[in-house]
Amino acid sequence: MQTTKPIPLETPIKRGDQVITAVTLRRPDAGTLRGTTLIDLMQMDVSALTIVLPRIAMPQITQQDVRQMDPADLNALGQEVAGFLLKKADLARAKTEIGETTTDSSAGPNSETPPSA
Repeated sequence: MQTTKPIPLETPIKRGDQVITAVTLRRPDAGTLRGTTLIDLMQMDVSALTIVLPRIAMPQITQQDVRQMDPADLNALGQEVAGFLLKKADLARAKTEIGETTTDSSAGPNSETPPSA
């Protein structure tokens, strides 16, 4: 079972004495996605995420928690869900295209060599 690293929340979820400051997601199987469409999840549709996130989040969160979630946190969790729907090769290619797999960590994101004239 593939899981994400804990995803820190900008705004913790509070339920009584329980405070959730980070959420770990497990890779869903097809049955976990029932009641949604893959396209809705890829587009990070709020209704689709409200259905799926409570099924795959650790610690357990509710649909109400998702509805009250900070938009930045919902976006972060939605990106992880969308990533689960891609094949590993497609995900690696997408990360390469946005520059997440830099081999030289000392080089900043804007340190590309300008093209030759």
